[in-house]
Amino acid sequence: MESFKRTVTCGELRASDAGKSVTLNAWVHRNRDFGGVQFIVLRDRYGIVQAVVDADASAQLKQLAANLKFEYCVAVLGRVRTRPSDQINKDMSTGEIELAVEQLIVLNACDVLPFMIDDVSNANEELRLKYRYLDLRSFSMQRKLKLRHDVTWRVREYLVNQGFFEIETPTLIRSTPEGARDYLVPSRIHRGSFYALPQSPQLYKQLLMVGGMDKYFQIARCYRDEDARGDRQPEFTQVDIEMSYVGREDIFALMEGMFAHVFKNTLNIDLQIPFRRLSYDQAIELYGSDKPDLRFAWEIQDLASLAAKSSFDVFTSTLAQGGSVKVLVAKNCGTYSRKQITDLEDVAKTYRAKGLAWIKVGEAGSGLDSSGLDGGIAKFFTTQAADLISSTGAQAGDLLLFVADKHKVACSALGAVRARLGKDLNLADPKAFAFAWIIDFPLFEYNEEEKKWDAAHHMFSMPQEQFLETMESDPGAVKGDLYDLVCNGYELASGSIRINTPELQQRVFNIVGFDAAEGQKKFGFLLDAFKYGAPPHGGIAPGLDRLIMLMAGESTIREVIAFPKNTNAYSPMDDSPAGVDQQQLQELGIKIQAREND
Repeated sequence: MESFKRTVTCGELRASDAGKSVTLNAWVHRNRDFGGVQFIVLRDRYGIVQAVVDADASAQLKQLAANLKFEYCVAVLGRVRTRPSDQINKDMSTGEIELAVEQLIVLNACDVLPFMIDDVSNANEELRLKYRYLDLRSFSMQRKLKLRHDVTWRVREYLVNQGFFEIETPTLIRSTPEGARDYLVPSRIHRGSFYALPQSPQLYKQLLMVGGMDKYFQIARCYRDEDARGDRQPEFTQVDIEMSYVGREDIFALMEGMFAHVFKNTLNIDLQIPFRRLSYDQAIELYGSDKPDLRFAWEIQDLASLAAKSSFDVFTSTLAQGGSVKVLVAKNCGTYSRKQITDLEDVAKTYRAKGLAWIKVGEAGSGLDSSGLDGGIAKFFTTQAADLISSTGAQAGDLLLFVADKHKVACSALGAVRARLGKDLNLADPKAFAFAWIIDFPLFEYNEEEKKWDAAHHMFSMPQEQFLETMESDPGAVKGDLYDLVCNGYELASGSIRINTPELQQRVFNIVGFDAAEGQKKFGFLLDAFKYGAPPHGGIAPGLDRLIMLMAGESTIREVIAFPKNTNAYSPMDDSPAGVDQQQLQELGIKIQAREND
């Protein structure tokens, strides 16, 4: 191999290299015979270049070149020459030159490909995942993994320059209740006991603050046994950050600076900072979501005052029972068919709404009266047409969409309809990034099934000071010092100021059903640490996969992870998860019990 080791890469040759003798190691991207002249397009991670076996080449070389198939791994020795002016390819960075082949060595042949290796693969995802090592050769995947590398490097660069230490935390930890199911790892030495893979380094980064590390970060691998979806994987990566002696504003400033640094140095985009801020209640009221897509401005409106005066029983009875009536003005959607509206209603029902009422706004005959409304529940607003149009800001050609239900259901259902319309109508600029902080989250949420209070995020978040005295008597009213960073309809980061005293931590445990004995059993090491002068601290954890997904313009994080699992948390490439042999199970003291329906 030493004699055929590359001296240059496929993407770096230019006209200034003409006359040089070089060696390339690459894959055969294309191979074409033009009247006895063989044109071979070579590809590596750095680009593509054209090599030419001329008509006067030796018969042996011509035969070898003619037999090359797609994705053969080859070494090509030759001399760089400029192309004739009428053959320059302006679409290639190397388009001014070509390589006159003098020697050709096949380093490894290639079987028949399951799909073509091109800029973007047109194979279905399951096939791409089965042959991921081939999919990774495409320029599309290589661009995305380069972006991942660049973003990760810029994150490290920024945080190190801000005085942070990068510190690793364990991946074999104690199983603790953190929301999702743990992935468990049986111990051979301590038979019957299990480690868990961390859902996040939450407790350890707090202990690092107790240990005086002051500013910590980690590009942390995290594991959650939950149903997969486009922006979820069983294993994922987050930029885990914790700081001592800080408040919310310090963390916001740090994150805005970090994201501005990353975007400028990877995509050459100048982010507008500071980011917009919305309270949780505002986000739900206006957009029906705590992760709204703010690239388009459609806002949900409250219609209670007008609905109460209407003759529509659904609205009046909902309000009488303490519910809400919300409306969304779908601009220029007055031409929607009944089927299209029914499709939107199905979206609303997915979020537990009982239905989706509607009215189309047309041209009024003379002034804004009932002739300006048409279809759906228009007849129930005969005497209120002008007020309805005026209060909602609707115009001719718009479609009014209504949900009457419990307050959160009405907001969430219309929020889902808003998101669906945004996607269907291409309302959001795909090149825009609309960041916002969502603040003042509820600290607790009521679990209707189990009739108990749960932590809305996790149990280690600080209650806002004004709620400390009434926390036990009215948990539902408590706001936490919690915050999320959202962008384009996705939650990119979540964080909080943390509890740092054992007394306050135990009060929170009590509310969510962990008495002192249970709290000590599950989290005793953390409570004990808080007794030794634990400083005030807080942190945040941006999701690296989601961030890169958005930056790459993709809709699933599988596109920006080298070796992801599919939607069933399964890897078609290496068939994992897989069974293990009986001896391994015996060493661990584990017996597999078949399911009843197996």
